Parts: sequence; structure tokens; C-alpha cells
Amino acid sequence: MVDLTRRFDVLVIGGGNAALCAAISARRAGASVLVLEGAPKFYRGGNTRHTRNMRCAHDAATEILTGSYTEEEFWQDLLLVTGGQTDEELARFMIHESKDILNWIVEQGVRWQPSLGGTLSLGRTNSFFLGGGRAMLNALYRTAEELGVDILYDAEVIELKIEDGMFLSAQLKQPVGGRTEVRASTLVAAAGGFEANIEWLKQYWGEAADNFLIRGTPYNRGAILKMLRAKGVQEIGDPTQCHAVAIDARAPKFDGGIITRHDSVVFGIVVNKHAERFYDEGEDIWPKRYAIWGRLVAAQPDQIAYIIFDSTVVTSFMPTLFPPIAGATIAELAGKLELDAAALEKTITGFNAAVQPGTFDHTILDDCRTEGITPAKTHWARRIETPPYLAYPVRPGITFTYLGTHVNRQSRMLMKDGKPSANMFAAGEIMAGNVLGKGYAAGIGMTIGSVFGRVAGREAAKNARN
Repeated sequence: MVDLTRRFDVLVIGGGNAALCAAISARRAGASVLVLEGAPKFYRGGNTRHTRNMRCAHDAATEILTGSYTEEEFWQDLLLVTGGQTDEELARFMIHESKDILNWIVEQGVRWQPSLGGTLSLGRTNSFFLGGGRAMLNALYRTAEELGVDILYDAEVIELKIEDGMFLSAQLKQPVGGRTEVRASTLVAAAGGFEANIEWLKQYWGEAADNFLIRGTPYNRGAILKMLRAKGVQEIGDPTQCHAVAIDARAPKFDGGIITRHDSVVFGIVVNKHAERFYDEGEDIWPKRYAIWGRLVAAQPDQIAYIIFDSTVVTSFMPTLFPPIAGATIAELAGKLELDAAALEKTITGFNAAVQPGTFDHTILDDCRTEGITPAKTHWARRIETPPYLAYPVRPGITFTYLGTHVNRQSRMLMKDGKPSANMFAAGEIMAGNVLGKGYAAGIGMTIGSVFGRVAGREAAKNARN
């Protein structure tokens, strides 16, 4: 039984990777720590439950990584996917700290497995959790509990008492026990973004947001972010920017997770409801470009698109939960997709005619391209001509939003006047917009959570002692 009458050194709001890294870091620094997870125990962990890997810099190959991934290469990859929209000081700090996270996270009980191959192309850059995100979470929770971190589930924070940039207490609401005031010397906010709050998304996206699917937890509704903004914390990030991928349109509204994602785009073409292509499916290696497709589909009529390919590539990518829709002819496939058959046949005929001879290799930017059509497919272009013809319907799948709290290198929140908060820190998705102005590369969300979670916990403990 958690004694809520006591004053804790560090209060952590959230229950995912960033929150647990903060809690463990603070506890190892000697602080008393209370973690408030808004979800029930079974659904604990926010979006971390659906993750599988983390991107960290390292200077040499390891048992689980096939080669080096230098800080500078990591920085250049981040620069590429964000188009330069990142805080360079914080980003380079995160990348440098990520080198140590590879070992630190293992010390907290997390285990790695050899990287997966195939279209992921991550064997050198990303470390995979043995058992996936839920196993990683279970290890962190077990370590936190063994260290003496107090944890409450179904613990909804409904109010934050903050005066002049100083956190004083939080109002907690629980199914049993009602409202309680929780006092702590420092606060670490690690409660995610607002992606599960459709009404908030509609403020920026309009009615299109009704067609968005939320890949992760339904509990990330942005309540803590909204409270912090109202109490004078400086915000950062474009509210329309987010980690959004194309996921199966048949997925549930919330919590579909990783298995609803499609890695098949590079092996075919993508058309909208008018059976028209709208973007280069072969622009770059998949881990650097997969996260652009959510926003691309969001910009299409009715926020729907279709990945079209033929039977020659069905074993080239990871299988998905939902089977592809098949047709013996293009016309039959079009009928099943409720697309105009003549329009789809024209699009595929034009694409096939534009494909140039080349040597296909999905692991590099190969020379298989189109010529004479717009948009071009610049790599991995092959004719779609072997029945049965197959398709996946896809919609925008939002993972997490980038609007968040502005922080410094100590993970300390900055107030609207630019001054650091007296005792408030943030980690994870709630501050990801400092590093991710736009775009995404596989595994960076976990890097942000682990690095800044560890820093936030350490700094919060130090602040509490002082």
C-alpha cells in the first residue's frame, strides 16, 4: 500500500519507457520516487508496449549490431529526416548520451536480441528488445519495484499545483479512494502526447482527424501537457507534426500496435481513392522514410490509400495481421477496393511502361527506377504484372504528437519567460518536439525516452536533495 500522506522526493507522471528510466535513475540517486500511471496495470507503459527497438550511436560492432554507427552519422540521419527542424544542441547531446544507454538499459534488466533483417535495414543502427516492448517494460518495472519505487495504476492526475514555475502538488483521482493530493519536491512529466485526443487533433487537422487511427495507447490524451501549458510552461513544436505511418485501414481505432504497420510500400505503388499515385514510393531506405506515409495519406481524399503489388513480392516484407486483398485481374482487384477499374488499369499500365531495366536490391538505393511519369519511383521500381494482384488499404496511423514542453539539457522545463522551472522536468514524447521538429527515423522515440528519462530522473533527484 502506497502511503500518499508522505512527501516524495520525485513524482513521475507516466508509465512508459521515459517514466521508468526517470524513476529508476532518480531512485538510484537516492531519491524517494512515486510513479503515477494513468492506465490500468494490464495496459501500463503507454506506447512503449508496441515498440521493438532503439537507435543508439556506437563505435564498433557488438554481439547484436553488425557495425559501427557513429555520433556524426546518427546526427546526419536525424538532420535528414527532420529537414533541419531540430534543436542541434539537444539532439547532439541525446546522440552522445545514447552511446551509454546501450549498456545502461541492460543494467536495468532489459535484454537485446540480434537485429532483424529484411526491409528493416536496421541491423547496424538499431538494437532490438528481446521479447519486444512489453518485455522491455516488464524488466524496467521489475527493477523499479526491486529498488523501492512506489507505483500506482489507474492513477489519473486531474490538477497540478504550480506557482511561479515551481511544482507543489498534484491532485490524483483513483477508481477506489477518490481524490488525493500528492506532494513531492520535484516533478518529472513523462505522460506522452495528445494523439489519442481526437477532438484536440481536430483543432489542427479539421474533420480529417476523424479518419485517423491511433496506433498506440488510448490513454495519451494530453491532459498533463495541457495543464503544464496553462501553468506557464513554454511549449515547443508544430501541433500538426507527429510520428504518423500508413497502417492497415482495418485496424482498430486505438492500440493496434506494430502489427498494423505495412512495410510493403517500396515493393509496389500507392494510389488514392481516385486510383492515382501521389508520391515516390522508392525515395529512400525504409527506416528513414516509412514515417512520412501517415502524413501523405492524411492529405489524400477521405484519408485513404491503397498499396498495390503483385504475387512476386509477397514474401519480401514482414507479414501483417490482416491479409492482402486479392484479385485475379486488376479490374477484379479494383472492384474489391471500390476503385474505378479503368483508372487503376491506366495507372498500373503507365507505371509498368515507365519502369527501366535495373538490378533490384532493397538493401541499397538501387537503379530500378521509372522514367517519364510523375511522380517518379526513384528506386526499387518493378513492373506489376504477375497475378494475383494484391492490395492493402491504409489510413494514417498516429503514434505520437510533437507538440510538447520546451526543455534544456538537464531535461528541465522552460517557462514562457525563458527561465528554467524551479523543479519540473520532462522526458519522452511530451518533450520529443525539442528533437523532432518533423519526420522520424526508426527507434528514435525510444532513444529520446531513455536518454532524457535517465537525465530527468538524475537531475530531479539532485534538485530534491538541494
